Amino acid sequence: MTIVILIVLVALIFDFINGFHDAANSIATVVSTRVLSPKYAVMWAAFFNFLAAFTFEPHVAATIGKGVIHAEFVTAAVIVCGLLGAIVWDLMTWWWGLPTSSSHALIGGFAGAAVAQAGFASLMAPGLMRIGLFIVLAPVIGMALGFGIMLGVAWLFRRATPYKLDKHFRRLQLLSAAGYSLGHGLNDAQKTMGIIAILLVSCHHMVPQDSFLYMPEFHIPLWLILSCHAAIALGTLAGGWRIVRTMGMRITKLKPVGGFCAETAGALTIVGASLAGIPVSTTHTITGAIVGVGAMHRTSAVRWGVAGRIVWAWVFTGPAAALIAWGLMKSVGRAIG
Repeated sequence: MTIVILIVLVALIFDFINGFHDAANSIATVVSTRVLSPKYAVMWAAFFNFLAAFTFEPHVAATIGKGVIHAEFVTAAVIVCGLLGAIVWDLMTWWWGLPTSSSHALIGGFAGAAVAQAGFASLMAPGLMRIGLFIVLAPVIGMALGFGIMLGVAWLFRRATPYKLDKHFRRLQLLSAAGYSLGHGLNDAQKTMGIIAILLVSCHHMVPQDSFLYMPEFHIPLWLILSCHAAIALGTLAGGWRIVRTMGMRITKLKPVGGFCAETAGALTIVGASLAGIPVSTTHTITGAIVGVGAMHRTSAVRWGVAGRIVWAWVFTGPAAALIAWGLMKSVGRAIG
């Protein structure tokens, strides 16, 4: 029982680091457009990260818990090494100021630890292929929506003066930032929920059934939902300022209208994916949306060198976290049990 409690704590630490690392996703645009100061932006984002606990059912948690690794190969060691692999990669990329995906670090770490334990037969190919497909589709959808929404807004407000446009969209950006933070909490907190749920199932601990949510094979109790959302909200409150600078200021220069369009596009993509039970990268999505908004003005408005550096970090995230988790599993996995 003690090892289970310790692993749950490690999972919640990962959730905190996820919020800390991904704070830039929620606040970069609203800070770079000076609609909110960094202090109030993180408070705004953290509140809606937690509020997401009371919205939709945890379909993403079910995908993570039942669609990545065959249940018979899941052990306490696999889970803790997978989590540690993701944590190490997240902290490294935070230090480098790169907005990589905590979600794909988690999935990569989980898969890498399982391969070290039982080989590639432990992985569920259909689930991983679906997740892999959305590594590509999420930023593309975000980019297309960002471009389309920005184009529509530009046409609708083509006669508005710059002053009126700025005034209106400063207020509207508060709503779009709230919507994006809600989607961020909805998708990302559920990934840790899925990991903890499969841990409880694999260790034969009965999950309390006094929950208001039920899924086949998994009971997601209220304490788990609230704990994961609280951890990611506290992480967002701490803020990852190195990545905020990259996301909000270095990819393209945003005004409130552009920030609104990017956040709205990101929110629509993430909430839609969450309802379908698809774990997507909020980092990939908002980056794609920001690029789409910048490209609507002119392609030269996007700093493609910075965007390219981010893409390379995305490519390496899953394999790097998997390699770290694989190494941990091989070196200390047996000691954990």
